[in-house]
Amino acid sequence: MSDARPKLKPQHAPKAPHEDKKFLESVPARPLRILAEYIDPLAQLKREGIGDTIVMFGSARLDSHEVAAGRLTRLKERKVSKLNKEEKAKHRMALREAKSALEMSRYYEEARQLSHKLTTWALSLGPRPRRFVVCSGGGPGIMEAANRGAYEAGGKSIGLSIELPHEQFANPYISPELSFNFHYFFMRKLWFAQIAKALIVFPGGFGTMDELWEMMTLLQTGKLPKNNLILIYGKKYWDEVLNWKAMVRWGTINENEYKLLQFADNVDEAFEIVRSGLEKYHMEVDPFLQAY
Repeated sequence: MSDARPKLKPQHAPKAPHEDKKFLESVPARPLRILAEYIDPLAQLKREGIGDTIVMFGSARLDSHEVAAGRLTRLKERKVSKLNKEEKAKHRMALREAKSALEMSRYYEEARQLSHKLTTWALSLGPRPRRFVVCSGGGPGIMEAANRGAYEAGGKSIGLSIELPHEQFANPYISPELSFNFHYFFMRKLWFAQIAKALIVFPGGFGTMDELWEMMTLLQTGKLPKNNLILIYGKKYWDEVLNWKAMVRWGTINENEYKLLQFADNVDEAFEIVRSGLEKYHMEVDPFLQAY
């Protein structure tokens, strides 16, 4: 019996799944993408000999003193006599915002100084493993200040960036080999918490508070070592934004849980709190990264 079907030509084999971009971006491949955001940082941190970190959080919207002062100067020099009523009102608002930005720029400069001091001290502990490496969220503002201070001290620093509709760039002071970009917030948070021995929280907004509450909850529930340090920096800002003691009075936290927090309002005080806490509880290298 003859075969009436057309003769088939040899065809190219399909791409292997790990080479198929369409598959890797699909919903079924989501577990692979999540796993990649765990394995890739783990491998790179191991290659760079990172032992542990000091995480610094704070607003992405704060500028350096130089930038904030320059903006205010330009606004003051603008000739307003020829502006109409609406334009003058906008100018007055811009002046108020620029004055506030200049006042808040102290936190950028103090984060930069504190990171410099901590990095200088950490470098004295030796190069392998690298101890207490400054780690930020990778973006502008306080994050940039943290990476900048470490860079200016001659040390490496980590940036854990996140894909967002805005603030998508990584600041230029992150060590290139320690710059990571995440799609999933929860994987980014894991790497903030996994090898951190101290968290320093500068004035910030929703994102800063999100990270702060996450770390506090992990510490409160014993998911992080009890001697990990959380330092709240900037009393004037935080005392207005959050009434910590009210939670104790209302019974939603107890006094011991409140004492998980430490507070500082200047660079030298903050440095001594962090250094002494790390020297007391964390001089032994965490086995986590050494185990892989």
